[in-house]
Amino acid sequence: MTEPRYPLLSLSRLRMGTDGAGVTTLIAGAGCPLSCRWCINKQLLREGRATPVTAAELVEKLRIDDLYFRATGGGVCFGGGESLLHAPFLRAFRAAAPADWRVTLETSLAVPEESVRLGAENADFFIVDCKDMDPSVYRRYTGGDGALMEANLRLLLRLVGRSRIRVRVPLIPGFNSPEGQAASARALLAMGFSQQELDLFSYVIREDPSHSTESR
Repeated sequence: MTEPRYPLLSLSRLRMGTDGAGVTTLIAGAGCPLSCRWCINKQLLREGRATPVTAAELVEKLRIDDLYFRATGGGVCFGGGESLLHAPFLRAFRAAAPADWRVTLETSLAVPEESVRLGAENADFFIVDCKDMDPSVYRRYTGGDGALMEANLRLLLRLVGRSRIRVRVPLIPGFNSPEGQAASARALLAMGFSQQELDLFSYVIREDPSHSTESR
């Protein structure tokens, strides 16, 4: 069997308060099934040249931060692109990494069910970018299927429980409204999440759509 490799674009070290508990290193990888209008990674994904790495190679790159991870209960966060496009690699990474490194996955959940199940077995925490619970808004903004995201979110909730999930619910200029954001929050509360697991915020648009980024 071919050893899985991760398409590494960049590492962002010594992060606090954005990717889960403790000090974290954000691992950016190539590939995403969505085409979000205000994509923070679009420039990086378009211009960056990914370096395929094995799980063992990535662990060695991250050992420089081992003391920070252990001292703070932190670890790594696999971010976008879409982390769950590489679910077999995540299983290999979990097996190769020290057991006390916390593994967080940032995901749109726009992936097959099996990828969600595999991710649930090999990660400690999930940051889900749900975008919007209204299927029409979701499709206009991402080009993807909101029903798939919702089904996978319900599955993930059953598999790991709400305490291991944070759901990001953005206000997206030109696509939804404060009322729509509030409606998404109500839908998530009805699904079984508590207010504590929801992260409501607004995108700050800094450039025109052809070069756009999203920021918090």
